[in-house]
Amino acid sequence: MKKIAILFGGSSSEYEVSLQSAYGVIQNINKSVYEPILIGIDKGGRWFVYEGDAEKIINDTWHKEEKVYPTLVSTDKKLQGIYVWKHGFDKPAKEIKLDAALPVLHGKNGEDGTVQGVFALAGIPIIGCNTLSSAVCMDKDMAHRVVKEAGVNVPEAKLLTYAMLEKDKEEVLRYGEELGYPLFVKPLRAGSSFGITKVEKSEMLFEALTFAFSYDNLVVIERMIEGFEVGCAIMGREELIVGEVDEIELSEGFFDFTEKYTLKSSKIHVPARISKEDADRIKDTAKKIYRALGCECFARVDMFYTPDGSIYFNEVNTIPGFTEHSRFPNMMKASGISMKEVVNHLIELGVSQS
Repeated sequence: MKKIAILFGGSSSEYEVSLQSAYGVIQNINKSVYEPILIGIDKGGRWFVYEGDAEKIINDTWHKEEKVYPTLVSTDKKLQGIYVWKHGFDKPAKEIKLDAALPVLHGKNGEDGTVQGVFALAGIPIIGCNTLSSAVCMDKDMAHRVVKEAGVNVPEAKLLTYAMLEKDKEEVLRYGEELGYPLFVKPLRAGSSFGITKVEKSEMLFEALTFAFSYDNLVVIERMIEGFEVGCAIMGREELIVGEVDEIELSEGFFDFTEKYTLKSSKIHVPARISKEDADRIKDTAKKIYRALGCECFARVDMFYTPDGSIYFNEVNTIPGFTEHSRFPNMMKASGISMKEVVNHLIELGVSQS
């Protein structure tokens, strides 16, 4: 039976969402074929093998259970696995060989290539985007440069350092005027819309920049694209499977972290309320973006669809949510692929690398 590490938790702001996504994955793994090895990462960044009930994960009491054991990934490629200390550090560690690892971690230290790099060093196949692809997708400026080079529209934007905010305020204001208001201020490498502000006028710009710089030392200011956001769920490497296009309908504001999980002023339509021809164009654009950024196994590609029918790249989420309400599984479900089929297909893709 293939041993598959499922990583959950983490030290990012999206710890709780990761627990919910991991629970969704665990519940849908074919346990007659795969043995899940659950690796929980607490908010302090400590790694543990967890052998308790999955219900304790979603309730965030897993780390208080008895069957929680310190673990480290071995960089010995002969092992291709982990060391687990079940009887204290003064006793020899148990070795567990892994066939693949699926990080169900959102945001920093989950989607940015760091965890992917650890498993690459260990020679353990990763289920998802590799180190480079993950890092590039997390970097809004770099991702947009790559996608633009591939021939896809991207919003006009400026990259700012904190030093520019301190020393070149007039220049920063000029950038804002060039882009036009309203515009968006975004931390360069923060997940799930953390630190993002929609700026309606120049008087709001520096407050928004200060907020964004609390999340990252680099920030982008970006022209707002008229229209609405659409998304594509994609699985695969050479042969790609694309779910139905979804559409985010907003009554106010923008689709930030809170809105993603409350839907107070928004509604998600699956499939999107567009023609089949436009949906096919969006799917083709999403596949072009996925390939340009070197994505593997799975990702969600988010774009903007404008009133004149233009398509603009927004971002790629390399580890999208896997809760029952998450966009990725719901887009696949709308195309006839169940959550169970999604999870096990992704694991098959990962194991096939070994």
